[in-house]
Amino acid sequence: MDVQTWTYIIVGITFLIYISIAIWSRTSSTSEFYVAGKGVSPLANGMATAADWMSAASFISMAGIIAFAGYDGSVYLMGWTGGYVLLALLVAPYLRNFGKFTVPDFIGERYYSTYARLVAVFCALIVSFTYVAGQMQGVGIVFSRFLEVSFEVGVVVGMVIVLFYAILGGMKGITYTQVAQYCILIFAFMLPAFFISFQMTGNIIPQIGMGSTLNDGSGVYLLEKLDTLSRELGFNEYTTGSKSMIDVFCITLALMVGTAGLPHVIVRFFTVRKVSDARKSVGLALLFITILYTTAPAVSVFSKLNLIETVSNKEYSKMPEWFKNWENTGLIKFEDKNSDGIINYINSDRNELIINNDIMVLANPEIANLPSWVIALVAAGGLAAALSTAAGLLLVISTAISNDLVKKILLPKISQKNELIIARFSAFLAVLIAGYFAYNPPDFVAAVVALAFGLAAASFFPAIILGIFSKRINKEGAISGMIVGITLMLFYMIKFKLGWFGDIPPKSEWWFGISPEGFGSIAMLCNFCVSIIVSTLSSPPPNHIEELVNKIRVPE
Repeated sequence: MDVQTWTYIIVGITFLIYISIAIWSRTSSTSEFYVAGKGVSPLANGMATAADWMSAASFISMAGIIAFAGYDGSVYLMGWTGGYVLLALLVAPYLRNFGKFTVPDFIGERYYSTYARLVAVFCALIVSFTYVAGQMQGVGIVFSRFLEVSFEVGVVVGMVIVLFYAILGGMKGITYTQVAQYCILIFAFMLPAFFISFQMTGNIIPQIGMGSTLNDGSGVYLLEKLDTLSRELGFNEYTTGSKSMIDVFCITLALMVGTAGLPHVIVRFFTVRKVSDARKSVGLALLFITILYTTAPAVSVFSKLNLIETVSNKEYSKMPEWFKNWENTGLIKFEDKNSDGIINYINSDRNELIINNDIMVLANPEIANLPSWVIALVAAGGLAAALSTAAGLLLVISTAISNDLVKKILLPKISQKNELIIARFSAFLAVLIAGYFAYNPPDFVAAVVALAFGLAAASFFPAIILGIFSKRINKEGAISGMIVGITLMLFYMIKFKLGWFGDIPPKSEWWFGISPEGFGSIAMLCNFCVSIIVSTLSSPPPNHIEELVNKIRVPE
């Protein structure tokens, strides 16, 4: 069978699994809709958290970034995994001990202010919509290539599927769907890596294969070969970085603290029975995430070497079928500048090939001539990664509106039934807005997601950390800090990434030489400074807030 037939079969089976779980786990109360009734085991929650966090950026885009950025791409590995250490030590157990549903709920109670809750709701919506745009973009990419439908149709199909199990099952349905999605995405990511590692080096374990010699009898190491080819084509050596140290540091820090401030990840630790289960969940999630993250560098090396050897200085008319298929999606483009029919892939103005980072993982099995069912499995894995995170984000958005805005501020006497209706309607509106952003993304998938981490770092992380570990921070300080942090990050993102103020300025105009992906670190520091200064200059929190902080920091 061809790739498209296999894709229909495998993707169809996985969608059937998701829908069946949603029907089985349909919710009838707000507790089940928001936090799965707080009855999820640490193992299931760890797998669900891993799937929720390993989005389309991790599955589809991260290895592509590393493939083209080489050493510089390691910031994503360090930042996204290091953030889980912060989450495990500084955030998860304390917020679980607090016992509320959401991050805005924590901020509203800790800072004893409706205005603090409103600012937190606004920040949660901004972060979640930015993040979910990257997921729906990933869904559209997979559908447009493997099911041979338009990008727009792919986004719509993904919206319908994720909306079905998010609205019907709430957090309970999402949790057990994400357990299934983790199994699918990790198997889909690892299997091609095993195949290609053995094919290129004779070692079946990708992490070992990446540092091994090629099995062509030359005795040349795989990374050495890639460095040589990169030099010949005018690119930086794969194992050498080009980013400034300050930018590397800021991106890594923004991704780390952004991880510890992401509302859709934090809410997962309200779904377990007790604080110790929250700690176990984080540890298990980190273990499950490590499997993919230690494999991604190997996949990037395999895909980059295969791509160069397949396309560089080759006749366009003799390109294999995979090239033409991806060309139809617009994610790889050949412009024959000298009309010789030869693809000149070179780092200069004579370069004739434009390649989107997001195709590397998805196209890698095709470039390596793996079986059709393996290629289809990768498509199903990419969809699982995107849909699992999209569902978690939609739940954060609907909960922020129904629980934090409507229930806690606008209509405190609303019935549980009506609150559940509003939550589901909010999820419906959210998926429509997410679809719009997917049609108009500011960059490739991982870059969009990195901006969401910067927004979370700039807004939530200081408010959460200071709220847990400082009794002196008051509502005036927290509100001022969040407003300053999110405003700075939004301004920088709009100016240097979206170009809403005119043409996008060149890199030479970045403040302090820091990219938009790393500016969340600067905005976060400003948030900390403003929060502390304003709190110091104003009256301390009331006594019951000090007692609340003590209670949060003492495990049950």
